[in-house]
Amino acid sequence: MTTSSTTARPFGRTLCAMITPFTEGGALDLDGARKLAAWLVAEGCDGLVLSGTTGESPTTTDAEKAELVAAVREAVGEGVSLVAGVGSADTRHTVELALAAGEAGADGVLVVTPYYSRPPQEAVEAHFRAVADASELPVMLYDIPGRTGTRIEPETVIRLAAHPRIVAVKDCSYDFLGTQKVLARTDLAYYAGCDEHVLALYAVGAAGCVSTVANAVPGRIAAILDAFDAGDTARATELQLRATPLIEAMMAAGLPGTVTAKALLTRLGLPSGPVRAPLLPADREATDALLAHHEQLTAA
Repeated sequence: MTTSSTTARPFGRTLCAMITPFTEGGALDLDGARKLAAWLVAEGCDGLVLSGTTGESPTTTDAEKAELVAAVREAVGEGVSLVAGVGSADTRHTVELALAAGEAGADGVLVVTPYYSRPPQEAVEAHFRAVADASELPVMLYDIPGRTGTRIEPETVIRLAAHPRIVAVKDCSYDFLGTQKVLARTDLAYYAGCDEHVLALYAVGAAGCVSTVANAVPGRIAAILDAFDAGDTARATELQLRATPLIEAMMAAGLPGTVTAKALLTRLGLPSGPVRAPLLPADREATDALLAHHEQLTAA
């Protein structure tokens, strides 16, 4: 497997886990979504993940999810990969969302482990197979046990890799050894789902990243991978480390990435809007700190 192979990148390389813009009244802001998506692509993203956790999927309706895919497709055209988050705790509902995403224009679906019910691995595997069997779209598995309460164990991922439509993994497992085991035994395209792991995972054969921080600095995230692809590993390391303060402020300072991304985008004058309850907006102190880290990174 090599990161330069197009077959190893079914959804592109630098994907943004895009926020879902809302109006000040809390409605879906499709014009804002179009503008933000176009800006992200112009700044270096070759793929967008819509209606993931960062996109507030737990609080958007099925109709809003489909409308979002259609609007963003209109804005970015056919040359940018759109992956639609369709995960839920209900297999039947997940299948319905996957079918609707395909009709709306998505290129693939992001399917998270069923949450709360904590199914055993046999049931986890059956869930993913049911979605992949029902939809014609390629599937990106989403392994994030800190949110769902359930891992997709490496052996389960290896078995699922045999399915012709299961082609990728968004990795938020924080199990670097387990990830390497799967990379060594399958052709699955791995995408770093944790911004602090973008370079580390890319260096051992990942296809790229699905980045929340890219909402605010898409070009800076793309530059890390550009440098590595150019063979300048020292430069790639420097860029990853320079981004660390902003990554920490956005992803590890006690607030969800959705909240920090929206707070920062609002300050930058980009489409964003409020978060939906039960989330609450970042306060002035947190937002000032985010902006300071952003200014420090972009001035470097």
